[in-house]
Amino acid sequence: MVGYDPGAQGAAFTPEEAALAGSAAGMVTRALVSPFDVLKIRFQLQIERVSFKRPEGKYWGIFQASRCIHSEEGLSAFWKGHIPAQLLSICFGAVQFASFEFLTEVVHKTTTYDSQTSGVHFVCGGLSACSATVVCQPLDTLRTRFAAQGEPKVYRNLRHAVSTMCRSEGVLTFYRGLFPTLLAVFPYAGLQFFSYNIFKKLLAPPAEAGKFGGQSAGFFCGSGAGIISKTITYPFDLFKKRLQVGGFEAARVHFGQVRSYRGLQDCVLQIAKEEGLRGFFKGLSPSLVKAALSTGFTFFWYEFFLDVIRNFRERRGTTYLNRDVEKR
Repeated sequence: MVGYDPGAQGAAFTPEEAALAGSAAGMVTRALVSPFDVLKIRFQLQIERVSFKRPEGKYWGIFQASRCIHSEEGLSAFWKGHIPAQLLSICFGAVQFASFEFLTEVVHKTTTYDSQTSGVHFVCGGLSACSATVVCQPLDTLRTRFAAQGEPKVYRNLRHAVSTMCRSEGVLTFYRGLFPTLLAVFPYAGLQFFSYNIFKKLLAPPAEAGKFGGQSAGFFCGSGAGIISKTITYPFDLFKKRLQVGGFEAARVHFGQVRSYRGLQDCVLQIAKEEGLRGFFKGLSPSLVKAALSTGFTFFWYEFFLDVIRNFRERRGTTYLNRDVEKR
């Protein structure tokens, strides 16, 4: 199971081990789901209606947008911003899972609550994601800018993007959209860990925790958790993306209409006035596909790499024991 488990065999995982497994899980998952992330961001930033039946903007639906991006920008466009996105996933996974393992252990040892209850996982999952968000927000802003730009490119590479943004917009631009991100990430991550805990107990008995079958169940449990949490908190993710590209309007003119927002409240009001309730859920379809795959793969690979670390521990312990026996 994910999180501190007092009934598990062997010593608990250290924060360093959890960080290693979390970063590896984030790295593998990001490489697999990047195309859906690019589609989601393009939809979120489009002012015009995203509708196949009533096409108004550049993108109408998942398949049309995929063909459009591929024909205009090439296959590599689906991995635009992949380097900052990969750095984001590695960093976020390391901080989030290390914090989560640490917090669940602290709760179990200092309070009367069981670390494996769903409520504890909700609170600890939300807090761990908030800590990871604060650390990784600059990388998220860079990832969004790269995924949002078309051709010709405004930013040639990561170094050029950082220097240009610092020079023209200031350091604080890397934290655009942080407030709505924190508002969204606590319930989003909390619901992920909460739902995953419930699904895993229902579908994967503890006896299977270290087996591949248990990890496979972890993928489906994580997918379900990702869909639930993403649907409930999706509008906040859209607000964040709109705010992150503030000052970047010139690069988006050929995509359609552009808007500038003075802050979160202005962003919400403008979207509600111009785009209606459906505007808050633009890009939800690719986002749900991405959330299902991303969350499922993240938990799957996290438990997989924890098993690798556990097996390495056991082999190393057996080696040391054999050496001691030989010396005697």
